Amino acid sequence: MTLLRAADVSLSFGSRTLFHDLTLVVEEDERVGLVGVNGSGKSTLMRILAGELRPDAGELQLRRGARVTFLAQEPEFPPGATIAGELSVAQAPLREALAEHHALSHQLGSLRAEPLDRAGAQLARLADRIESLGGWDTEHQARTLLDRLGVKDWDRPVAQLSGGVRKRVAIARALLARPDLLLLDEPTNHLDADTVEWLEDALDALPGARLLVTHDRSFLDSLVDRVVEIQPGGALVSYPGNYQAYLEQKLAAESDAERSEHKRGRWIAQEVAWLRRGPEARRTKSRARIERARRLMAEPRFRRPRVPELQLADAARLGHTVLEAKDVAFGWPDHQVFRDVSLIIQSGDRVGIVGPNGAGKTTLLRVLLGELAPQRGTVTRGRTVRVAHFDQGRASLDPEQTVYEAASSEEQVELGGRTVALRDYLDDLLFPVPMQRMKVGALSGGERNRLLLARLFLQGANLLVLDEPTNDLDLPTLNVLERLLLGFGGAVLLVTHDRYFLDKVATRILAVEGDGTVVSWPGNFTTYRTLRAQAGPVSGGSVPGAPVVVSAAPPPVETGGPEPSRARRLGYQAQRELEGMEAAIEAAEARRAAAEAELLRPEVYSDGRRAAEAQAALGAAASEVDRLYARWAELTSLG
Repeated sequence: MTLLRAADVSLSFGSRTLFHDLTLVVEEDERVGLVGVNGSGKSTLMRILAGELRPDAGELQLRRGARVTFLAQEPEFPPGATIAGELSVAQAPLREALAEHHALSHQLGSLRAEPLDRAGAQLARLADRIESLGGWDTEHQARTLLDRLGVKDWDRPVAQLSGGVRKRVAIARALLARPDLLLLDEPTNHLDADTVEWLEDALDALPGARLLVTHDRSFLDSLVDRVVEIQPGGALVSYPGNYQAYLEQKLAAESDAERSEHKRGRWIAQEVAWLRRGPEARRTKSRARIERARRLMAEPRFRRPRVPELQLADAARLGHTVLEAKDVAFGWPDHQVFRDVSLIIQSGDRVGIVGPNGAGKTTLLRVLLGELAPQRGTVTRGRTVRVAHFDQGRASLDPEQTVYEAASSEEQVELGGRTVALRDYLDDLLFPVPMQRMKVGALSGGERNRLLLARLFLQGANLLVLDEPTNDLDLPTLNVLERLLLGFGGAVLLVTHDRYFLDKVATRILAVEGDGTVVSWPGNFTTYRTLRAQAGPVSGGSVPGAPVVVSAAPPPVETGGPEPSRARRLGYQAQRELEGMEAAIEAAEARRAAAEAELLRPEVYSDGRRAAEAQAALGAAASEVDRLYARWAELTSLG
């Protein structure tokens, strides 16, 4: 049954048409992902569906009695709102149903047979509604939800909260409302990986339909059964299945369109050659053939969608060691952020930094970069290191500058040994000349992120420090950024909650635990979660005060006894396997690096079939690396 229908919706801003005769249907209990490039109108469409924005034309049809809740990217609260008050408003339908059930229950003793039957049926309906709205204990449910989201101080004013905590309160408010349709615009922004996984489970268990906009591909893959793409020009294309199915169908559709375009080109060439043979070809009996040729030539040609071409300026060659920290500690008067951290960052390392919100990930970056002085210990930077720092607040962008002014102070930029006009560089990044004259403040969040990345990559850095670069970026830009980082010859320090991104990019995970401990784990995010689960609450690097060394070798694991006893407990074959494990891991990582390099070749990733084969080879190589690390952890735990 149809829950929501947006029919023939059109919307323009000045000379720019965002949507024209757009139609979208959402069925009951359907789970839909909405995707599209930055600036395509995803958030605007969500606001139209939520009733916050009126389109120029078209209509919105909602099933009678259906309730819609909208979680915006930047949630708004009324003046004077408190956490408790907002959650109370979210649960108003539940409280009304409880009050009605309570009143009707007290009337039962005074009712005769027929009214009693009607009242009993009404009570049953109210009980079902109460269950669908979350149950009987409203306050306990709200407090439990806030506690899981890490929100304290029940009566605190919302105006005093940070942006991240405000987002968590808005998520709790949306979940407690239990609407028939939940609209979610980038719900994972400002959330750490553990909270994102919890939210994923909570939404999966929530009844009703939902429409979801997110750059988190793991989140999208788990939670939707249909993907709707906003294409250039405002057209909608629907793909059944999750994100993985969408990618496969889109690749197949583009490959089919390319083959059709190739056939069309050959047919046009044949017809043009025939027409050029002379007057014979233009006799009356051939006019139909001429008309067919004209119609075919007038059809729009298929062109692959443009993606931003992020490029890095040439950088100075790095030495072996990029950064080295020895026994570093930092804290505030009332809180020790981390202590006794020793680590080495080497050329080629791509280190993902993860941890709960507020654990100190950004603070650790600032200490490593020299922006904050450690309380004790030392941080040494390599002599040839040049840093480009992406700050998650985008504070270095002036909203009053134009896009052109913000990108660079030079009209010509150096890229790959060649000189390129700045306007052409920006055009390659999907900032055409008219857009280059726009103020930065008028850009969407994803467009500002892309502009900041473009400016940083012109600096010739060999150490990229990226603090939440994936927030608000569209999926094509994320794929381009992944390829760029995989081919980058320097070192990368990366803070992000995007599990998919970390799985593709990271060679090592640095976990800031929030209790003053920083732990290093080999491999990508999936490997880190596997090894962390196997190691239990305390492993070699997780003991408070123990050093954390970032290197190519696996981290030390406590064995509980001297080395000879481990050999006896493992047995001869297992001990031999363990002795050869480091070499096996290095060989597997070399195969993975080779597969990554193959996928980065332009002639490969621009060819659908070869790209799919290369992606499959990369997946197999990455799986083998994960298997070896898991086996290594198993063997060392047996020792």
